[in-house]
Amino acid sequence: MTTTHSGIANISRRHFLQGAAGLTLAVQMPAFAATLKLRAPPVLIANAFVNVDLDGTVTVIAKHLEMGQGSYTGLATLVAEEMDADWAKVRVEGAPADAAKYNNLLWGATQGTGGSSAMANAHEQMRKAGASARAMLVAAAARAWGVEAGEITIEKSVIKHAASGNSSGFGEFAQAAANEAVPDEPKLKSAEEFRLIGKRIPRVDSKAKINGSAIFTQDVQLPGMLVAVVAHPPRFGASVRGFDAAAARRMPGVFEVVAIPSGVAVVARDYWSAHQAREKLVVDWDESKAWRGSCEDLIADYRKLAAQPGQLAHRAGNPDAALATSAKVFEAEYVFPYLAHAAMEPMNSVIRLGKNMCEVWNGEQAQTMSQSALADIFGLKPEQVKINMLYAGGSFGRRASLGSDYLKEAAYIVKALAKSKLAGRPVKLIWSREDDMRAGWYRPLYVHRLRAGVDARGKLVAWQHRIVGQSLLKGSPLEATVAKNGGIDHTSVEGAVNLPYSILNLGVDLHTTDVPVPVLWWRSVGSTHTAYSTETFIDEIAAATGKDPVAWRLELLADKPRHLAALTLAAERANWSGKASDSRKGRGVAVHESFNSVVAQIADVSIDDGAIRIEKVVVAVDCGMAINPDVIRAQMEGGLGYGLAAALHSEITLVDGKVEQSNFDNYIPLRIDEMPQVEVHIVPSDAAPTGVGEPATPVIAPAVANAIARLTGKRLYRLPFKLA
Repeated sequence: MTTTHSGIANISRRHFLQGAAGLTLAVQMPAFAATLKLRAPPVLIANAFVNVDLDGTVTVIAKHLEMGQGSYTGLATLVAEEMDADWAKVRVEGAPADAAKYNNLLWGATQGTGGSSAMANAHEQMRKAGASARAMLVAAAARAWGVEAGEITIEKSVIKHAASGNSSGFGEFAQAAANEAVPDEPKLKSAEEFRLIGKRIPRVDSKAKINGSAIFTQDVQLPGMLVAVVAHPPRFGASVRGFDAAAARRMPGVFEVVAIPSGVAVVARDYWSAHQAREKLVVDWDESKAWRGSCEDLIADYRKLAAQPGQLAHRAGNPDAALATSAKVFEAEYVFPYLAHAAMEPMNSVIRLGKNMCEVWNGEQAQTMSQSALADIFGLKPEQVKINMLYAGGSFGRRASLGSDYLKEAAYIVKALAKSKLAGRPVKLIWSREDDMRAGWYRPLYVHRLRAGVDARGKLVAWQHRIVGQSLLKGSPLEATVAKNGGIDHTSVEGAVNLPYSILNLGVDLHTTDVPVPVLWWRSVGSTHTAYSTETFIDEIAAATGKDPVAWRLELLADKPRHLAALTLAAERANWSGKASDSRKGRGVAVHESFNSVVAQIADVSIDDGAIRIEKVVVAVDCGMAINPDVIRAQMEGGLGYGLAAALHSEITLVDGKVEQSNFDNYIPLRIDEMPQVEVHIVPSDAAPTGVGEPATPVIAPAVANAIARLTGKRLYRLPFKLA
């Protein structure tokens, strides 16, 4: 039975213990349970998010996946702040899959992590969870000591009553607190009372990741576990007509070879055995429906579409008329390639099928969708699919696959083995780096065409933005949102339809293309391309009309206080004077809003023998209340580096329907020697927190491109950059 007080789920203690992920893992995975600290059951389960043990340890149940972005630390900070807990005695474990208790409040009845929404949706919920647990501990102490609750204070998990001299740790009152009433509206601290929020405190996952005790899907070893790999079609749209597995089955350690909807799976005792056997497979691929196009063909087709009006996504004033009467019109066309997510840990999952149940171990980003997908395959109810949430080695959107692709692959393998002598044995599916590069999914390829007009005084009076590319939502469980939005996929036009600059006549239209290359959101989604086209185009106009690019932006942002604050702070900290202090360097600026956060960046760039070097980047971010400034800085640095890779190197190219890239030798990430010095400044704010995981990524490419233009006079209209 579940009741809710102020957004905090209060569940039965027996039911919660049955679903506690940490305890379940230790019991059911003895092969690697030694790497987990086996804990006694908590004695205080204050709500769905906070437990307290007899030794005073506070366990925070995190409904959001920790994939390197610091969500565990942020969520735990919110709880610990309101509890006045000792940070050294706070631990975090992933929540079980249960949308009724752990839904993303910004998404409705769906549990998942994405869209830089963890802190934005959970900050008040987690603070109330911590405040509720604190109130119950205080009530128990007040009852035991015969004093008023208002006379009790807590400092670093120690409950104190100054007048009587009584003092006890959380653990001593945890059991008694379990019998106290859950407050309907727990009192929250004011900002002046914060001792953890806004301070630099150690990440809760650092130690385990440094000493190797952190559990990722690759670490899972279950009794009798099998390992599987899949041979995927060489072209998208192809399928298996037949296969010869005789040679593969003769390989040492191989147990079975089975066909599944997405290819042919080899099941073996370990990864290397399965991988080697896959090389021996002879698969007859039916390519009658395969796509055999190329990226250059797509670009040519997209350019033709970009010359014609598309479906209207946004309109203010009359941009066509304003362009026709402008004193000067500027035009530019931009090309953006397919991009892989290239997470450090490729896709993987472990699935065990039992009687009327299925259990999953993985770094899960979309619990509700995965539960539904697996339930359909196994003929179960979604609640019969149990997901144990582990750490994930990055994602950048890839693990939030709307089709649950790699999880479904593992499920189909398990299902294919269900009537064999291997039935009941858990299966770990592992994608290699090459699988992840060539079997999908990608940030779509886009072509943009922009036109803008200025009057005789140089005032920007017209702006027309046309975008051509695939929809991320078409054919997915979220396709209905496109229909509700008049046929416009908002992920294709975000960052363009909400252009912050004051322009009276502005239009954005969209051509949505139908290409069988699988696409998926990529870190910062639509802003990955719209930020670049808008921020380089506005810069080009500024240069052509003799305007300082910062001063002009500030003028056009007069009614956007958050943009003004971020850009002003970046310019001040970078000592902006319109040019770099060194004549051999170029200096560029860009500012963009995504996921309700505003990021401004100023980049200093040099070029040596044709090689672009980003020397330094000054970043200013307005992300509301800074829960953990160190995590924010890390996300600004990491997001910036990720965006730099796409600007300088990364692209997925297809020729004759085949992906040319395979690994990090030909899909180039940012190397450590290319990472610039980064200086991060956070705009002070007491507003609700907004996203930080993605907003730095789309800003760096235009900032660098604008610096290159100021240094060389060359504008770059295609990514990745090529100076020659």
